[in-house]
Amino acid sequence: MAKPLRDLDAAAIEAWAAREAKTRPTSARLAWRLLKAFLGWCAEKPAYAGTVSDKNPAKSKKARESLGRPGVKADALQREQLPAWFDAVRGIRNPVVAAYLQTVLLTGARPDEVLEMQWEDLNTKWKGLTIRDKVEGERTVPLTPYVAHLLAALPRRNQWVFSGARADVVAAPNELHARACGLAGIEGLSLHGLRRSFKSLTEWLEIPADVVAQLMGHKPSATTEKYYTVRPLDLLRLHHERIEAWILEQGGVQFDATAATSALRVVA
Repeated sequence: MAKPLRDLDAAAIEAWAAREAKTRPTSARLAWRLLKAFLGWCAEKPAYAGTVSDKNPAKSKKARESLGRPGVKADALQREQLPAWFDAVRGIRNPVVAAYLQTVLLTGARPDEVLEMQWEDLNTKWKGLTIRDKVEGERTVPLTPYVAHLLAALPRRNQWVFSGARADVVAAPNELHARACGLAGIEGLSLHGLRRSFKSLTEWLEIPADVVAQLMGHKPSATTEKYYTVRPLDLLRLHHERIEAWILEQGGVQFDATAATSALRVVA
């Protein structure tokens, strides 16, 4: 909006919300929340208080109703879709993107958390992987055999595990994933849907829900879990390696964890 803040009233925001809701409601909801917070911040600062009205114009019921509520997303891989998905993803010509997508699925981490992984986050001695967690700051999960095998084959261009040939981190994983899903005949599967798939697929193995939550970086759901349960890395590994082996088996991926020798090592 090419408007001074003092001219930004509820009517202008409501008209914007009605227009944007027709084509991009998700982005518009985020922009509206940010605008509302920004205008509230301005009102509290003496230097900017005169530039906005006393009543936050973004706090509009009509704008909120126009933008609607976010829907609950349910995109996730079904067990029978795993062979087609693995075939398509492993066939991506960019090996960094192929490894990235498989790592997102097999760790259950948030896509951005995986993209931000650095080589120093890999503990090859204790087979651990430190993930920069947006909730708790960081968490350590097992470095499972197949994921270790994938990472060992990646080039060490810089400090980032999933680096691009011309950039710090690899570009366009969304686009290549969408293309692979198209080839596999899988519709509407997002990168975050891979994280959702990890959680859904563990139901087949009856893995304890709190173990899965700890691996994925969800907050503990009960007082006992939060304050009294401490699972060491080797106990998490017992469950996580079982999850990985089962997903690979269902996906038709031939991998012998006992025979594989990882090339991951400390680089001075």
